Amino acid sequence: MSQVSEVEPGVETAQHWLDQLHWRYATKAYDTAKKITNEQWKTILESVRLAPSSYGLQPYKVVIVEDPELRKELRAAAWNQAQVTDANHFVVFAAKQTITEKDVDDFIKLTAETRGMPADALKQYRDIIVSDLVQGKRAQMIPEWTARQCYIALGFLLAAAAVQKVDASPMEGFDPFEFTKILELDKIGYKAVVIAAVGHRRADDWLAPLKKVRWPHSDLFIRK
Repeated sequence: MSQVSEVEPGVETAQHWLDQLHWRYATKAYDTAKKITNEQWKTILESVRLAPSSYGLQPYKVVIVEDPELRKELRAAAWNQAQVTDANHFVVFAAKQTITEKDVDDFIKLTAETRGMPADALKQYRDIIVSDLVQGKRAQMIPEWTARQCYIALGFLLAAAAVQKVDASPMEGFDPFEFTKILELDKIGYKAVVIAAVGHRRADDWLAPLKKVRWPHSDLFIRK
């Protein structure tokens, strides 16, 4: 009888994860005829929703741009990059520009309702957030702080896409002021900070066969 080798739990999943990270790249050319499934897209969006953020506030909006004409207009404000119009899905991460006590109170109310507890039980937590983001020094740098939260959510989008073998392109090559104006984000107190295209790569995308360039462990990681 042949012996069955035992695999340490999680090893195969971990290897699949690393394989997909090696596979992914910032896709330049999308196949307009090849669509990702609704389930894949739902998984990506739910992953973005579940992304961590400081205090759990999620001080951003994720704008899913579906109107083809609007995407053409945005493409013109994104150095005419084809990903904006050719990818299956296109999203804009918009950062909140101010944090008020009402914002904090709304979050505390949501937390209390979600966890089935009185809001008063969260008063200390509420006061900590207010003292930091509304009254403290960080209040002077809210746009910068909220932009960083957007990038965490973007990272989850990229990871959720890669693990399903879906292509995605994180993009900073665009005019954030023009995007904000076109999408009327300023009217609700937000500003576009980073964008992403999601779909499937075209077979002739020039970047796909090139080796991934990353600094080796010895240069990237510092051990103390």
